[in-house]
Amino acid sequence: MDVKAPVQAIGTKKSAYPGWLKVGFWICLVIAVGVVLRRVVALAHPNPGGTSPTAALDAFFASHAALTLAHILPALVFVLLTPVVVLRRSGALWAKRSFFPLGAVVGLTAYAMSVYSVGGWVERSAVLFFNTLFLISLARAYGSMRSGEGGEEIRWTLRAVAILLGIATTRPVMGVFFATSRLTHLEPRQFFGIAFWIGFSINTIAIELWLRSRGGQAADARRVMHSGS
Repeated sequence: MDVKAPVQAIGTKKSAYPGWLKVGFWICLVIAVGVVLRRVVALAHPNPGGTSPTAALDAFFASHAALTLAHILPALVFVLLTPVVVLRRSGALWAKRSFFPLGAVVGLTAYAMSVYSVGGWVERSAVLFFNTLFLISLARAYGSMRSGEGGEEIRWTLRAVAILLGIATTRPVMGVFFATSRLTHLEPRQFFGIAFWIGFSINTIAIELWLRSRGGQAADARRVMHSGS
């Protein structure tokens, strides 16, 4: 009699991830995809006569369009692969073969993009800090995959994905700054860096607190059990 079978059957009924984490993940994913598509359209159809703050930002990114595309297009594919890799759906193996190289490209081009930071050194410092954390997490996930440490691979992958999706969390924060700009008189160059620090910090802290919680540790046990079954 297979004693593990009942345990696995019970385990499969409960998701490894809490509802708030899955909702946050999908919201961030949709925002991230929308941001990239909007930027691609803006680059393809520039509006040089615009006077709005967003038009000024579009012109800023258009001034280094090639680098922008080299960063956001691999990022788009990377983000689209995250549900396959993180949620362990069928075909995860083929997805991983592209996931890690794409992540490396995204991270390296992010360093190059930081040279043209809208928010100056405040934004640049956020990119350098969180992008380094992203690449470290990605490298640790890849190393764990190569050594067959399934639990550690998943934990570091979740960290990498959460950090990268921090760019999506910055968008609502920026929206608040844009909406209150008439009262604060802050311009994008003044609040972009602050928004980056807030957005990336929210994602990084949230995933770390969950991974270190009892729920995160219990989810580790379920994921490792299922991956080994």
